Amino acid sequence: MKLLASSLLLAACVLAAPAFAAMPVQPSLKVTTLDGKPYNIASQRGHWVIVNFWATWCAPCVKELPDISHFVATHKNVKAIGIAYDDTDPADIRAFLKKHPVSFPVAQVTMDKPLQDFDQPLGLPTTWLIGPDGKVAKHFMGPITPASLSTAIGK
Repeated sequence: MKLLASSLLLAACVLAAPAFAAMPVQPSLKVTTLDGKPYNIASQRGHWVIVNFWATWCAPCVKELPDISHFVATHKNVKAIGIAYDDTDPADIRAFLKKHPVSFPVAQVTMDKPLQDFDQPLGLPTTWLIGPDGKVAKHFMGPITPASLSTAIGK
């Protein structure tokens, strides 16, 4: 009887758990940036693309933003999109970016409306490196450095 009850409880938990689809190998990303421009990652094919999830309140995120910005500015074959994964008012994020400017577009994604093709970050910062073919080349949990980016793209 205990075995049957345990089995039924396990089955109920499995059925009640939310189903998460695996992140596609070649994710799509269409967003509107904070400056009101459309962004489509498909238009970046032929380049490496850094998709960096960050937040204004995340100290390691703030520390890595200038490094990513400089890396993009000094590598012609690399682009980036910042995803402010933050429920902060968009005006506050814009004000933050005036104090901490970056060389790449930034879009806001709130936790209640995550991106469809990207796994929700388990912590911030979280970064996906998309290869020139549009496929995920590397997933970084935690801060990234110019050295880790160079290693990942082979330069």
